[in-house]
Amino acid sequence: MTVHTDALRDHACLIVHGPDQPGLVAAVTALVTRNNANIVSLDQYSSDPAGGQFFQRLVFHRPDLAAAFPDLEADLDQTLAPYGMQWRLTDQSVPKRMAILASTSDHCLLDLLWRHRRGELPVTIPMVISNHTNTAEDVRTFGVPFFHVPSQSGADKSASETEILKLLAGNVDFVVLARYMQILSADFIEQVGVPVINIHHSFLPAFIGAAPYRKAKERGVKLIGATSHYVTTDLDEGPIIEQDVARVTHADTAADLQRRGADVERAVLSRAVLWHAQDRVIRDGNHTIVF
Repeated sequence: MTVHTDALRDHACLIVHGPDQPGLVAAVTALVTRNNANIVSLDQYSSDPAGGQFFQRLVFHRPDLAAAFPDLEADLDQTLAPYGMQWRLTDQSVPKRMAILASTSDHCLLDLLWRHRRGELPVTIPMVISNHTNTAEDVRTFGVPFFHVPSQSGADKSASETEILKLLAGNVDFVVLARYMQILSADFIEQVGVPVINIHHSFLPAFIGAAPYRKAKERGVKLIGATSHYVTTDLDEGPIIEQDVARVTHADTAADLQRRGADVERAVLSRAVLWHAQDRVIRDGNHTIVF
């Protein structure tokens, strides 16, 4: 199902980034004006006005946007090519298709489904894929198809990853790992062809492996948190989208830490998903600019 948001009808988002230089803002705003569009919002950032990188996110309203799209794209090509800029233009009324991968933990999965049902996330959810079945009925109550793809034992996950890739192919614009407790192979990341967003506790790399909250409790940590980032072939080292923390005390048990950590994970992941869906995140190598 494709949902068109009336409030965003005929609204486009333009992302521009490349080497900073004089005339960029004037060139972009003049382009919008001559294409009979009106700027709704404009954010920009320069890493250094003298030889740095320029990043811009611009939202504009243009009546009959769909019909004007080819002319806008041709104008962008012609206008920005001399500046050596990269650009991306999207119709904001067309929600991105988001697949969710999950395991047994349901707090992030159900939170995303709930926010989507409330209209808080401008996405469609064509599928949830899990290597366990405990969340199947909950997912289906949201009207979302559930697919069970068991994980193989051992290091070779190629068969299960191949099955997941078949389900995703041509059906999604990005993937969210909602506490999916499997390490994706480099081959999978290269073949999936869309951004993948992950969420995990922020104890890494101090507390690696099982029972991180117990280990954190034993060390007497005073802050717990979560990190959401894009997945790369470097495990848990991709560009960070969002982070947050909560203060804890010596009186909190390991179970308390885990419960409060789950709250932070939900909030951080939902913000990361929202910002990605709204084209607010620009990747620059292993760095992000979030408008």
